[in-house]
Amino acid sequence: MAKNGALKPRSWARLLPFLQWAPSVDGKVLRADLLAGLTNAVIVLPQGVAYALIAGLPPEYGLYAAIIPAIIAALFGSSWHLISGPTAAMSIVVFTSVSPLAAPGTPEFIKLALTLTLMKGLFQLALAMARLGVLVNFVSHSVVIGFTAGAAVVIASSQLQNLLGLSLTTDGTFIDNWLQVAQHLPATNLYSLTIALVTLALCLVIKKLRPRWPNMLLALILASVLAWLLDPGRQHIALVGAISASLPPLSMPDLSLNNISSLGSAALAISLLGLVEATAIARAIATRSHQRLDDNQEFVGQGLSNVVGAFFSCYASSGSFTRTGVNYTSGARTPLAAVFASLFLLVILLLFADLIPHLPIPAMAGLLLVVAWNLIDFHHIRLIIRVGKSESTVLLATFFATLFVALEFAIYTGVFLSLVFYLKRTSSPRIVTILPDPDSKHPFFISAEHKRLPYCPQLRIIRIEGSLFFGAVNHVQEYLQQIKEPRLLIVGNGMNFVDMVGAELLVQESKRRRAEGGDLYLCNLKDGVSRFLKRNNLIEELGEDHIFVNKGKAIHRIYDQLDPAICQTCTAKIFHECHVAPPQKITVQPH
Repeated sequence: MAKNGALKPRSWARLLPFLQWAPSVDGKVLRADLLAGLTNAVIVLPQGVAYALIAGLPPEYGLYAAIIPAIIAALFGSSWHLISGPTAAMSIVVFTSVSPLAAPGTPEFIKLALTLTLMKGLFQLALAMARLGVLVNFVSHSVVIGFTAGAAVVIASSQLQNLLGLSLTTDGTFIDNWLQVAQHLPATNLYSLTIALVTLALCLVIKKLRPRWPNMLLALILASVLAWLLDPGRQHIALVGAISASLPPLSMPDLSLNNISSLGSAALAISLLGLVEATAIARAIATRSHQRLDDNQEFVGQGLSNVVGAFFSCYASSGSFTRTGVNYTSGARTPLAAVFASLFLLVILLLFADLIPHLPIPAMAGLLLVVAWNLIDFHHIRLIIRVGKSESTVLLATFFATLFVALEFAIYTGVFLSLVFYLKRTSSPRIVTILPDPDSKHPFFISAEHKRLPYCPQLRIIRIEGSLFFGAVNHVQEYLQQIKEPRLLIVGNGMNFVDMVGAELLVQESKRRRAEGGDLYLCNLKDGVSRFLKRNNLIEELGEDHIFVNKGKAIHRIYDQLDPAICQTCTAKIFHECHVAPPQKITVQPH
C-alpha cells in the first residue's frame, strides 16, 4: 500500500488484471480481436443451444452462459486467449447432479442449476484467495483424459433417444439410457434418424474439405432445410421450440440449507473439474503463444465468472476447448476478443432469435455425437496405456466410474487413485549402487545396475533418488539393513528434502553401523537438506567429518579408514586410491 492508503500500480493490476493488457490495444489489435470475436460468436451459437439441452435446461440458457461468464473470465483471468462458457463436461455434470433433485427443464431445476453454479464459483474463489493454484497439478492428466472420455460416452448415450426420435423417461444414467433405447428400438423415427445422420455426415465432410469454415453451423443450417423439406407439416421431427430473445435476465439461486447440503459434494467436484479444464486449456494455448500464466489469477477469473453468471441466468461455465482453439487460430491478440464474441452473440440472440425455434432436435443430436467423439483424446489414451499400469489404472477407473456412478464421484475416484499411486512412488524411492567407471579416464561414477562390475568389500556407495520423509523411511531402512559392507556412503544429490523422521533414520543407521565396526557417510547434499540437519543439531550426531562436499573427497577420506588386511587380498581395486598406497588406518573417535 502507498503512504496515502492508495493501492500501488502492481496491486491494481492484480485486482484488475485487464489493466496489464489494455495499453497494448491499438487499431491493429482491435481489428484482429473483432474478427476473432465474430468468428467465435458464429461457432458458439449451435454449441450453446446443444450444451443447454445436455444440461437439461432451455436452449437460451446455453447462450446466456456463453455471454456473461466469457466477459468476466476474460477481464479477470490471466490468459490472453481462453474463452469461458458452457462445455460438454460441465453440462453433463450439471444434468447428473441436479436431475435427481428436480425434473429437467422445470423452474425448480433451473434454480438448482444456478445454485450449483454459484457454489462452484464461491469454491473457486476460496481456492484463489488461499492461493492454492498449485492444487490443479495434483489432478493428473490421466484423470482429465479418463473423465472426458467417459463424459463423451455419457453425452452420446443421452442423445440416443433424440437421434432415434424417441420420447423416453429415463433417470439420465448411462445404463438406463441404453436399456430404455434397447427396449424401444422398434419405435425408431426414420425421419429423425435421417436428419441426425445427415447432420453428422455434413459436419464431418465440411470439416474435412473446408477446415476453417464453421462446419457445425453450416451442417445445422443444411439439416434444418432438409428437415423442412422432409416434414413441412412439422409432424415427425421434433424442433427446439421458442426461446427468449432478450438480454440474460436477472436470476436468484435457491440458497436454502437443504439445497446447499444436497449440492455441496457436486459443487466441489465441478469446481475442481472446471479449474482443471480451464487451466489445462490455458496452458496448452500459452505454450504456443509464449505467455506466462498465473494459475491463481485464472482461479479468480473462473470463480467470478460463475458467481456473477449465477445471477444472470448462466449455468456452470469453464474454459471451452473449441472456442479457445478457434479464438487463437483466428488471430486474437488480447482477451478483448472474448468480450467481442459475447457482444456479437448477444446481437445474434436479439436479432435472429426467431430462427432458433426451427432447429431440429435430431440435428442437435447429430452435432453432439461429433462433439462427444472429439472429446475423446485417442492419442493421449494410447500414450497413457503405454506408460505403465498405474496411469492406465487411473485412466480406466475414472472412465468407468464416469459411466456407472455420479460424475463428481468419478472425479474423486481418479484423484484418489492418482494420489495413492503418487504416494506409493514417493514412499519407495529408487536406490542405486554407484561405482567408478573403469573405462573412464577421469573419475566418473555410473549405476551398477545391469553391469557386471566388481564391488569394494568394505565400502558401498549408493544414491537415493527421492526425498527421505516419513513415508519413505521404512523402504529405505529395509534397503540399508540389507547392505553387508560395513561402511556406507550415501550420495544425497537426489534427495530434495529430509524430514525429522528421515533424519532420525540416518542417525540410527550411523549408530548401528558404528556399533558393528563400520560407519555411515554423506556427500553431495542439497542446500535445503544441509540447512535442515544443521538447524536441528543433527550434524553433531552424524559427525561433521562424515559429511563431504563430493564423492571424491569422501572416498579419499574413507579409504584411510578401511582395513589394510582386507585391501591386500582384494582383487577389485575399484578406487583410484587402491592403486596408490594401502590404507593408513585412522582411528575415528566414536560420536
